[in-house]
Amino acid sequence: MMSHSVSRRRFFAATGSALAAVPLAFADNDSTAQRTTGFVDCQSHLFLPELIELMRKRRTEPLVYDQDGVAILKMGDWLRKVPPPYTSVEAKLAAMDTSGIAITLLSTNDPGPEWFGDDGPAVAQLIHDSLAGVIARHPKRFRGLCTLPLQNEAAAAAELDRCVKQLGFRGILLYTNLAGVWCDEPPFHWLYARAEELEVPILLHPAKPTTTEQVKGYELTSTLGNMFENTIALARIIASGLLDRHPKLKLVCPHLGGTLPYICGRMDHQLHVLKRGPQNLKRKPSEYLRSIYLDIVSPLPEAMRFALDFSSADKLLFASDHPWVQPREILEPFRSLQLPANTESLILRDNARQLFQL
Repeated sequence: MMSHSVSRRRFFAATGSALAAVPLAFADNDSTAQRTTGFVDCQSHLFLPELIELMRKRRTEPLVYDQDGVAILKMGDWLRKVPPPYTSVEAKLAAMDTSGIAITLLSTNDPGPEWFGDDGPAVAQLIHDSLAGVIARHPKRFRGLCTLPLQNEAAAAAELDRCVKQLGFRGILLYTNLAGVWCDEPPFHWLYARAEELEVPILLHPAKPTTTEQVKGYELTSTLGNMFENTIALARIIASGLLDRHPKLKLVCPHLGGTLPYICGRMDHQLHVLKRGPQNLKRKPSEYLRSIYLDIVSPLPEAMRFALDFSSADKLLFASDHPWVQPREILEPFRSLQLPANTESLILRDNARQLFQL
């Protein structure tokens, strides 16, 4: 076996050279380079101009208004800037090329169709048709994730089938709460069954945090509120028994699982020692958690290392959360871990290619 110090030095020297050439490698017609060297980004968002314009015309939230030349997305006390690069396909492609990303799983961002009431089904179709147009223009660079109007089960089921069977989308982006209703509640159970049947992954994603009132001070909504969303939603899915009822379900949680990997020992203790909570689960909560894919969007190498030690290289996925985060801000701490080449390959591309059937 080669010396770790020698092999790592050689590997990273070679990797640095390869990455320097990446911007030249990923033209839309260069599938060979993409298959062999390109990364797969499992969480990346595009604010669709069509949806922005729709929200400009609304008089009720969610709505968009302009301030100092920048679009502001308003959902109650949650205000987010949407500068032009956030709506730009060209800006996203440039970020991908600079970072060596060959394929991006593309989705819109909150607000989802559930926030638009009776207009939700039409909004979902607008979102998906717009994403499909981007994918059609760059078929080797993007794949789609659908967001469904879950306030209307029949419309959501029909739109899911359209997205998967007609538009070729590769998964479902499911918000942690649907306009305030947690995603594990009974009205949404059909979705887990249908995703299992279709063999498409469900990717959780934070919605407008239910804790916004508690975390809005000091602008901590995204820092804390979004992570609490991941944590609570994932813990509820585990406690609900949904993973027992759907053992073949492919579930992904972003941001290294929120805080749940760090506190799931307490959840194990509460359920199995103190007998608090549901007693019909077949496994410990930590065992379910280890069966769930986690993306590595957390720009801290120690957190990435803990997730790898807690779970396994087979269950981690590279993602950027672009445009909120530049891909290099995830890649640099990840590479600082100096993982073996085969482990890096699993996390950066191989796991995602298998999971999303790329």
